[in-house]
Amino acid sequence: MSDTNSTPPVDERRKGPLSFLSGSLTSLLLAWLSLGLSKRMVLYFAEHPPHYSSAIAQSIASALKTLLTGMCFLATFSFAFIGLGLALVFLRSLFTGRPADPA
Repeated sequence: MSDTNSTPPVDERRKGPLSFLSGSLTSLLLAWLSLGLSKRMVLYFAEHPPHYSSAIAQSIASALKTLLTGMCFLATFSFAFIGLGLALVFLRSLFTGRPADPA
């Protein structure tokens, strides 16, 4: 038996500039929302410090605050970086011509 695939190759559609623009705008919107959440978390944790009598509980609360705040800022950076990259790909796709069909 041969390992040939019986299905014909599917014609792959290329992404257009509109796909890059919509992805960039969506990612930048999520970055903006993540930044707002990050700012609110920092303000909340600054105004409401934990008051525990146990040193272990205090340490766990501090670690949890650090973890949550770091994850929010990581999401902000990731969405902003992806949005900027897609915006650059959108601009590049506007100035490059589409290749001619080989047929």
